[in-house]
Amino acid sequence: SDESSEDEAQMKWEEQQIKKAVKLSQETYNDASLHKSQPAKPKFDPSVSLPPVDLEIVKKRLTERITSLQDVHRAHQREYEKYMEDIESSKMTVQELEKSSDAALNYKFYRAMKTYVENLINCLNEKLKYINDLELAVHVLLQRRAMRILERRQDELKNESAYIQHLTSENDKPTNGGLDGDEKTQLLEMCEHRRTCRRQVRECSGDTDHHEGMSSDDELTPTEVAEFQKSKDNVLEDSRKIFEDVHADFCDIRKILLKFQEWKEKFPDSYCDAYISFCLPKLLNPLIRVQLINWNPLEQNFTELEEMPWFRAIQEFSDAKNGSEPKGDDDPDQEVLPRVIEKTILPKITAFVKNVWDPLSTSQTNNLIQLCNNVFGKQVLSKSERSRAKEDLVNAIVLRMKKSVEEDVFIPLYPKSTVEDKSSLCSKFQDRRFWSAVKLLSNVLLWDGILQEDTVRDLGLSKLLNRYLLLNLLNTPPGPDNIEKCSKVVACLPERWFQDLKSGSTLSELRNFCQHLLQCARTLHKNDHSHETKQVILLLVKLKALHIVEDFIEEYKLEHLKLMI
Repeated sequence: SDESSEDEAQMKWEEQQIKKAVKLSQETYNDASLHKSQPAKPKFDPSVSLPPVDLEIVKKRLTERITSLQDVHRAHQREYEKYMEDIESSKMTVQELEKSSDAALNYKFYRAMKTYVENLINCLNEKLKYINDLELAVHVLLQRRAMRILERRQDELKNESAYIQHLTSENDKPTNGGLDGDEKTQLLEMCEHRRTCRRQVRECSGDTDHHEGMSSDDELTPTEVAEFQKSKDNVLEDSRKIFEDVHADFCDIRKILLKFQEWKEKFPDSYCDAYISFCLPKLLNPLIRVQLINWNPLEQNFTELEEMPWFRAIQEFSDAKNGSEPKGDDDPDQEVLPRVIEKTILPKITAFVKNVWDPLSTSQTNNLIQLCNNVFGKQVLSKSERSRAKEDLVNAIVLRMKKSVEEDVFIPLYPKSTVEDKSSLCSKFQDRRFWSAVKLLSNVLLWDGILQEDTVRDLGLSKLLNRYLLLNLLNTPPGPDNIEKCSKVVACLPERWFQDLKSGSTLSELRNFCQHLLQCARTLHKNDHSHETKQVILLLVKLKALHIVEDFIEEYKLEHLKLMI
C-alpha cells in the first residue's frame, strides 16, 4: 500500500508539470502571433525627399472621379425610370385583367346586339315591298293630278287660240281640232267660269296687283277633288297598318337609335370600327319613307322637316354626348342627318320636281325654293363630299323649267288694228298670255342664288324675255300699258345682278330690252309725255344702262334728269 500511494503521488506531480508546460507554450505562441500581426512602424527619414504636388493632376483626378459618379448616377436614374414604367405597365395590365373579368357580360351584349340587328333587318326587308307600293301609289296620284291640270291648261290654250283665230278669220270654216264646236265651247265656258271665280276672290281680298293670266289655273272640280282625296285616304290608311304587327323596338326610330347609342357608350371603339354612322342612313331609310308618304312640299302649309319625329330623333342622337366627353366635330354621328338628307330626302324632292311641280305656280315655286335652301344648308355638314343627289335635283329643276318655257309660253301676235280695242277677245287673250309669261319669268328668276347665275340668266332673259316677251312689247305702242309691262319685267330682275356693274353698261342679255326702252322714251318725249318719259328713264337707271341715259339726256337737253343718275 505504501508503494501504491507513492505511485499516485508521482502521477499527480507529472500531470501538474505537464499542465504548466502546456500553459507556458501557449502563452509563448500568443505573444509571437501578436508581434507578427503588428508590424513595426517605419521610421521617418528626413533625409529622403518627396515628389512635388501638381494641382492640375489633382484637379484632373477629381474631375474623373466626379464624371464616374455622374455616369453611375445616370445609370441608376435610367434604371429607376424603367422600374417606374414597369410599375405603370403593371397597373394597366391589372386594370385590363380586371376588365376582362366582364368578358362574359360583353359577349352577352354583343350577342344580343347581333340578334337585334338581324331581326331588325329581316323585319324591314319584309316590309320594304309594301312601303314601295304605297309610296308609289301616292306619287302616282299626285302625278296624275298634276298632269290633268297641265293637259287641261294646254287644251284650253289651244282651243281658245283656235276659237279666236276662227272668229277673226275672213272665212267661217271650222278649224281642224280634236273636239267639235259644242265641246270646245263648253271647255271655254268652264275656263271663263274659273277665271271669274278667281277674279271675285281677288276683289274680296283686295288684291289689286294682279293681271288676268297670272293665275296658274290649277283648280279642280269638286268631283275630282273628292276622288283624289278618297284614293289618298285609302293609301294613308294602308300605310298606318304596315307596322301594326311590329314591336316598337323595331319600328320606332328613337328606340332603334337608343340601342346603337348604348353600344357607342359602352364600346366606342367597336362602334366606330363597325362604321355604324355610315350604316344608319340606309337602315333608317324605310322607316323615314313611311313618315314621308303623306308629305308634299309643294302644298301650302306643308310640314317642315324639322317638325317630323324622325328628324328630331336623329338630331337628338347626333347631338348626344358620349359620357362626360364633349361632342367633337370629328364625331361620325354628326354625318347621320346629312346622309339621310342625301340618300332619302333629296331623291324624293327630285321626284316631285320631275313629275308634280308646276313652274307656273308661284306658291309651289316659293315652297320648293324654301325647302331647297333649308336642305342645302344642312348639307354643309357633309365634308368635301360631292353631292350627287343635289346635282340630280338641280338638273331636274333646270330641265323642268326649260320644258315649261317651251310648252307653257305662247304669246300670239295679232295685227295692231285687232288689239287696239282693249275689250276685244284678241287683246284680252294676248294680254293674258303676256302676263302668264311674265309670271313664269318671275318664278324662274326666284331661283337666283340656288342655281348658277348663268343658267338663270339664260332661262329667264335669253329664252323668255328676248324670245317671247320682247316681241309683244315691241308691238305694243308706247304708253301707260307698255310702261306697266316693262316695269313688271324690271321688278322681276334680281338687284344683285346690277350691283357690280361699273362700266355704265347693262347686262348683255338686256341690251335689246334697253333699246326698246330708249325708243319708248324718245316717242314719249316727242309726244310731250314728260312723266312717262321720266318713268322709262328710271327703268334704264335701274338696269344700269347709264350710257344710254346720258346720251338721251344730252340729245334732248334734259339737264334736270341728271339727278336721277
